[in-house]
Amino acid sequence: MPFLIPKRRAEPNSLFGEILDWMLATLLLLWPITIFITYQIATEIAHRPYDQALAERARFLMRFVLFADGKPSFTLPAPAQWILHAGTNATLYYEVRTPEARLAGNAQLPTPSWLADIDVRFQDIDYHGEPLRLATLVERKHHDGGQTLVAVQVAETVKQRQALVTEVITGVMMPQFIVIPIAVVLVWFGLTKGLAPLRRLQAHLTRRRPTDLSPIDLERVPEEIRPLIEAFNRLMARLEENLAAQRRFIADAAHQMRTPITGLKMQAELAREAETPEELRADLEKIIAAAERTAPLINQLLTLARTESSSEQVHRFQPTDLVALLREVVADLYPKAHRKRIALALEEGQTPCTIDANALMLGELFKNVIDNAITYTPPGGDVTIRVWQEGATIHVAVDDTGPGIPPEARARVFEPFVRLLDSERLGEGSGLGLAIAREIAEQHQATITITEPPFGRGTRVRVTFPCGSLQ
Repeated sequence: MPFLIPKRRAEPNSLFGEILDWMLATLLLLWPITIFITYQIATEIAHRPYDQALAERARFLMRFVLFADGKPSFTLPAPAQWILHAGTNATLYYEVRTPEARLAGNAQLPTPSWLADIDVRFQDIDYHGEPLRLATLVERKHHDGGQTLVAVQVAETVKQRQALVTEVITGVMMPQFIVIPIAVVLVWFGLTKGLAPLRRLQAHLTRRRPTDLSPIDLERVPEEIRPLIEAFNRLMARLEENLAAQRRFIADAAHQMRTPITGLKMQAELAREAETPEELRADLEKIIAAAERTAPLINQLLTLARTESSSEQVHRFQPTDLVALLREVVADLYPKAHRKRIALALEEGQTPCTIDANALMLGELFKNVIDNAITYTPPGGDVTIRVWQEGATIHVAVDDTGPGIPPEARARVFEPFVRLLDSERLGEGSGLGLAIAREIAEQHQATITITEPPFGRGTRVRVTFPCGSLQ
């Protein structure tokens, strides 16, 4: 029965086949158990009438044990000798004895225990290689000389009993050879009917349009697969949300790209109509400046698209030294801060801070946050990065002395392409930096918040990593 041990297969298993295999395996496992139980019950049933007959014979023979002058004797009258005939398929043995002498018998049976019992005791013995069923009756006989223990033992061969057991088992098991194939057919038919809702669901999903992400109606769904359909509906809802977010992102990206591309086109048209080399050179420099402003926008769009992809498949996490990572980011952004005469500093804690992270993505997070702080901090200001551990969490705070962000706008600035009036007036940034930072933080199960720095004016952007990220 190869299906008794399910094998692991690389290809998807058939639900119908799996259920059928387990049901048939259970059926075929229970079958020998039922045979064993039936044999035990049949043996008990066969013993009962034959044991009662042996007991009656032993009691009958006990009546013919007599005492004369205190001496026991056993004489079986001729009319009573029919009791010694067990039938055509059995042989009967008997023996009558006292502790001192053997009174009668046609066989040398095992010595009894000589305990006066209330009733007959039965046991299975082997007599010259032949199995026998032995009944022993021990009684205390009272006579003129006192009392004497007398034992009457009657044994018979078990051929008749075994024949009865075989007959009972045959009568019980033969119908099962007919019932089991019928049961298999009924199980197959029942499974076919029971799995019909799955086939209807498959047909329903096949008929759906590719763009139809609406939830499946749960009204006619069986209880057993309702949790699966509910999970499927939740998956469809999340997929619809992701597609809607992608559509909004594409629309916003197209809107953001339209302005610089339009500017590039106008500058190119002016350069084409330039009359002097000086005018042509000036127009070309404007085109180069516009392209340089557009390049960061395109890079950030690509970064945001990469961070919104599946972190399980694209991003690999490994132990990362957070302080060393921040040193590299600060070193990369130091030239920009130096040009604006901004004091850029990193305050490291005493405790090593190692977390499970994707170093490339995490570096992009802090690069965007610190770059934003440098961009919107006026010349001569300060940007300070602080790292510290508090219990089971690690905090990274980026403090600047810029104009700050109003409390009512702090949640909104994490949305793509959102720029405040001050940033629009400065003409820098694309409104994607903090959106990218939030996406990367969520992938690392971290939180990113905006508050005021401890010293008052400016902005504090704090990233908190939970205990699950620590190494």
